[in-house]
Amino acid sequence: MAFLGSAVRRVVSSVRPPLSPLCRPSARAYSTEHTKEKNVPYKKTLKQEDGASSGPTKPLPKSADAVVIGGGSLGCQTIYHLAKMGMTNVVLLERDRLTAGTTWHTAGLLWQLRPSDVEVELLAHTRNVISKDLEEETGLHTGWIQNGGIFIASNKQRLDEYKRLMSLGKVYGIESHVLSPAETKDLYPLMNVDDLYGTLYVPTDGTMDPAGTCTTLTRAASARGATVIENCPVTGIQVRTDDLGVKKVKAVETAHGTIETPCVVNCAGVWATKLGEMAGVKVPLVAMHHAYVVTERIEGIQNMPNVRDHDASVYLRLQGDALSVGGYEHNPIFWDEVSDKFAFSLFDLDWDVFMQHIEGAINRVPVLEQTGIKSTVCGPESFTADHKPLMGEAPEVRGYFLGCGFNSAGMMLGGGCGRELAHWIIHGRPEKDMYGYDIRRFHNSLTDNKRWIRERSHESYAKNYSVVFPFDEPLASRNMRRDPFHQVLTEQGCVFQERHGWERPGWFNKDGPAPLKDYDYYGSYDVKKNVNYKYNELLGKEYTFEFPPHHDVIKSECLSCRHSVAVFDMSYFGKFYLTGPDAKKAADWLFTADVNKKPGSTVYTCMLNKKGGAEADLTVSRLESGAASLPLAPESNGDAYYLAIGGGVAEHNWNHIRTVLQDQGFRCQLTDHSEDMGMISIQGPKSREVLQEVLDTDLSNEAFPFSTHKVVNAAGHQVRAMRLSFVGELGWELHIPKASCLPVYNAVMAAGAKHGIINSGYRAIDSLSIEKGYRHWHADLRPDDTPLEAGLGFTCKLKSSIPFQGRDRLEKQKEEGLRRRIVCFTTDDKVPMFGLEAIFRNGVPVGHLRRSDYGFFIDKTIGYGYIRNPDGGVVSADFIKSGEFTLERMGVVYKAKAHLKSPFDPENKRVKGIYA
Repeated sequence: MAFLGSAVRRVVSSVRPPLSPLCRPSARAYSTEHTKEKNVPYKKTLKQEDGASSGPTKPLPKSADAVVIGGGSLGCQTIYHLAKMGMTNVVLLERDRLTAGTTWHTAGLLWQLRPSDVEVELLAHTRNVISKDLEEETGLHTGWIQNGGIFIASNKQRLDEYKRLMSLGKVYGIESHVLSPAETKDLYPLMNVDDLYGTLYVPTDGTMDPAGTCTTLTRAASARGATVIENCPVTGIQVRTDDLGVKKVKAVETAHGTIETPCVVNCAGVWATKLGEMAGVKVPLVAMHHAYVVTERIEGIQNMPNVRDHDASVYLRLQGDALSVGGYEHNPIFWDEVSDKFAFSLFDLDWDVFMQHIEGAINRVPVLEQTGIKSTVCGPESFTADHKPLMGEAPEVRGYFLGCGFNSAGMMLGGGCGRELAHWIIHGRPEKDMYGYDIRRFHNSLTDNKRWIRERSHESYAKNYSVVFPFDEPLASRNMRRDPFHQVLTEQGCVFQERHGWERPGWFNKDGPAPLKDYDYYGSYDVKKNVNYKYNELLGKEYTFEFPPHHDVIKSECLSCRHSVAVFDMSYFGKFYLTGPDAKKAADWLFTADVNKKPGSTVYTCMLNKKGGAEADLTVSRLESGAASLPLAPESNGDAYYLAIGGGVAEHNWNHIRTVLQDQGFRCQLTDHSEDMGMISIQGPKSREVLQEVLDTDLSNEAFPFSTHKVVNAAGHQVRAMRLSFVGELGWELHIPKASCLPVYNAVMAAGAKHGIINSGYRAIDSLSIEKGYRHWHADLRPDDTPLEAGLGFTCKLKSSIPFQGRDRLEKQKEEGLRRRIVCFTTDDKVPMFGLEAIFRNGVPVGHLRRSDYGFFIDKTIGYGYIRNPDGGVVSADFIKSGEFTLERMGVVYKAKAHLKSPFDPENKRVKGIYA
């Protein structure tokens, strides 16, 4: 076989043909025959050497409680966990043989540390299942090898990222060590360490064997009553519409029979989109070629750890006495014509694309230059818009679940995700906070937008090995959703953030506009790379774990709000109306707070799942009944409510409400007017003086108290004004029909000019809100946090007798005491923190920060995190007051002060307009 070094030289000397980004040919022929054994990096696969048999390996049952489609890592893990949780009348259907799609050729690496607490927990469960649970249950070895893992850092920023992971790992008991180049050389003698800054070593990382794992999983599931059927392609999915108009899964069709079932689980990998189309479900993923090569034998490589050199975009996986070499490139090949006949098959390797990994590998392990290539492995993998899986119940069809789009990490995440998916199916929601993987994190207008899926998936693939910085933003598929203020704010230097497809203001650059440009695929596929791209340049300056260069700009936005007045464009918010005969019943059941106060009231509330976890926080305004005056008021002859919801989670909220309405049989209408209205929030001590010139109503405390709303005239235009604050100041939100947005905004800015009014963005909101102690959903408040744990007990109508979803869990928790609760921490050291920093009480790890920012008014770093009592007992106020707390940031420990109340305006005077 060719030496790796000569392969590089051969490719470098070749000339690349021009390629189009949207139709890059995937003309590399794939084998329609089963791949020959020499190309397979594992000792065995689950394929049959004599070819596939003519029919199913078992008879199909007439019905099942759930049908899992796809016999790869996720399908096998899901059916195993379903059976383990007691749902034994379940079937797994695989069109060919187990692992035949993409699982059989996976590299099978498991790295335990990721920049996400939930992912660390998911990976820990996979590791437990593979290394311990399955062997104890079946007596079979899964093929798990614990040889450790090394993360390579070629610069300070990369090592800082790894130190963040190390600090988080301490909370979860994961052993890791930051090593010097010399210590790394001692551990891995074949490695070139001349260009290293340092490394992170995790001794308990390892590798998995796909065939051994999937065999053992299905045997364990079968032993509990599950049925695994191979050689049985699915040909259709029947969907019925019930009396309320709700679409639900009815049956799964195959050429060999039909299985009646209320639940289908799509674990079909790169084929998941086609399986979605059978039921009218959108599955936003793309298939790409993903490759690695397996070397000949290397003397001295035995028992070495696996290596990830992110800066060189390469990984080195121990393969017995050889290495597998692979990575992520900027120009992956899209597989546009996904074939149903592709089983245990591979593409020819495109050396032109793959060469960049070889160069990095040879630099890191020089002996590779003289090492032969035993086999090439280039197969299809599914990739998504944010490099996260697609999971959960599809919004289009009840009972249709997704477990796909794993971005080549299906083996690694399979155990944790299989368990959560099983819990989702059986109990309606997962146990952990799976919002980052939930299909409902994407707005419905994006999930069938081919340009968005392709561009975002490409960028996520190309950036997979990039440092994960706290304030990064995508460059692909921007400007998908723009509010009426977009152009005028762009002209004023707005640097936008993307959320849910919306462009929302991040901060305002004082050096002029920084507009977004069309995506350039990072110069790949002969697309001309964007030059003089100011937005990208400003984004690049954010790539730090220190305070960013524009820290002072955000400071001025925050302090202008605290001392005078600022205007925030919050138009991306979700804006829903809840009306109909059962609207009051629905509101009572959905919302933790009593929202049935008199019309004109606005209430901050949570919505819970059945376990008492917070699915959302939002404001609910009770409306007067009457004729429609859309978009400001719906038609209603009874109870009606206006729901204002953070725009990044609007789709999640929409589907949560709709699901509860369906499950409870409430006769209600939920209508979405998010696109029809803009919203600006005017906040600060001078906000009343500014708005009194614009609005034709008395804004005094008596006439317009906090938490009320009314429809008023603003510069001749009707708007809904709400006296609310998300920053802890006197202020109002103006909810404005689209056509009236700019005239009203211009009137506000004109009236505010003499008060020094400025535009502010969400970076300021993040700082101001954490300073005040207001929660952010999916940061301080997640579906696995209850309002009591989150310090939001005041939003719960527990003193009333009104039932609401999750109430029983809260009452039980209140009676037993809190085993975990959120705590505010400040440090006197002026260091930036961003979340994930470890929290220690008396030297013992008790949790980690969920969110952190700098509070400019109190001039301190502030963080919020949930802490536990190490002995499992109640976390009382005394437990917090009596402890000495420290925070660990990148391996450095800082003294911290714990606060039971926000250190800023704890008496809540400022929102009432009381300024000393």
